[in-house]
Amino acid sequence: MKKTILMIGSFDTKAEDFAFVRDLIGARGHAVLALNTGVLGTTDRFPVDIEADKVATSGGGDLAALRAKRDRGEAIKVMCLGAAAVTGELYARGKFDAVLGLGGSGGSSVIAPAMRALPVGVPKVLVSTIASGDTAPYVGLKDVTMIPSVVDVAGINRISEKIYKEAVGAVCGMAEMDYASSGERKPIVAASMFGQTTPCVTRCKEELAAKGYEVLVFHASGTGGKTMESMVDEGYVEGVLDITTTEWADELMGGMFTAGSTRLEAPGRARIAHLIVPGCVDMVNFGPPETVPAKYEGRELYESKPTVTLMRTTVEENARIGEVFADKANASKGKVAFLLPLRGLSVLDSEGGAFWSPEADSALFGAIKENARGDIPVVELDAHINDEAFSRKAVAMLMDLMAG
Repeated sequence: MKKTILMIGSFDTKAEDFAFVRDLIGARGHAVLALNTGVLGTTDRFPVDIEADKVATSGGGDLAALRAKRDRGEAIKVMCLGAAAVTGELYARGKFDAVLGLGGSGGSSVIAPAMRALPVGVPKVLVSTIASGDTAPYVGLKDVTMIPSVVDVAGINRISEKIYKEAVGAVCGMAEMDYASSGERKPIVAASMFGQTTPCVTRCKEELAAKGYEVLVFHASGTGGKTMESMVDEGYVEGVLDITTTEWADELMGGMFTAGSTRLEAPGRARIAHLIVPGCVDMVNFGPPETVPAKYEGRELYESKPTVTLMRTTVEENARIGEVFADKANASKGKVAFLLPLRGLSVLDSEGGAFWSPEADSALFGAIKENARGDIPVVELDAHINDEAFSRKAVAMLMDLMAG
């Protein structure tokens, strides 16, 4: 079945590259829709469907003014906003099935936000000179596939030819896939998990599946928490089983798995059920031992693996985390509750474990109970977080919240 591939980039300066890619897509039997984000040149050599003036206007600017000013930073900012707006509008109107972009660092900075404006599941392939570095600012929380260009996006040679063929094969293959659901669409529950809470979340997932829910599990690695909450904001999720909230320990203490200061807020904004469990807040995540900040010298550390060093949180730190959790719950506009495991928050925080500290856990629990709104249920269970009784209680409480 014929598909339409949206091509995004600076057609004014990359005409040779895009013409080659256009012909490859045509040879696969698919159509091309060309969106130009270039500012300083013309597209005489490559006629496009949506010109840069439309993109600039959609980004709150004026193409003639951008050209006259020749301020690259301002131009990129305007075209970023415009490309995202135009791409989102085109997709909403059903104008394309997949998107392919080619660019250097500047071009990628414009193309990537346009791709991130699209829902998860829309094929997105970006051939970029910066794809071998830190791609987090470009990929964000969406399913953007980045392919290193190896050489610059500056014409066709024996290397770029192979890379472009690879990219066209990828995006066309994605577009040709049948994305119809393989079964009935079930209501979705999102759950947060770490290796330290896997037994709990696995049992919860099985029980929820038996009740007719589809469970999406997110690794509490910073990106995982952000992605989970972005899916809540986009309306995919009916309820959140927040078993593993360790990202707040990293946010407050400078660990590598922070999800930012808005973590725990999305379910409240969306007015959906949210069960909060302080799973794994007994630990802060750092890299190898030498990456632990000097200010933490003498603290209790555990080398989980060669690349990850865990630091036990203190009584004072746990009290602060508890205050934050209560503040986030108090601001919720939806149904929210706490479930507290009195016998430990992780595998390490269990009786006889390396991070076992009833005093620190008690400070956490006390801060939550003292600061949470009076109408927010705070249930204490005499069980470890990975005990079967805790999993059953967590599911039961979430079901009650969703029913209410």
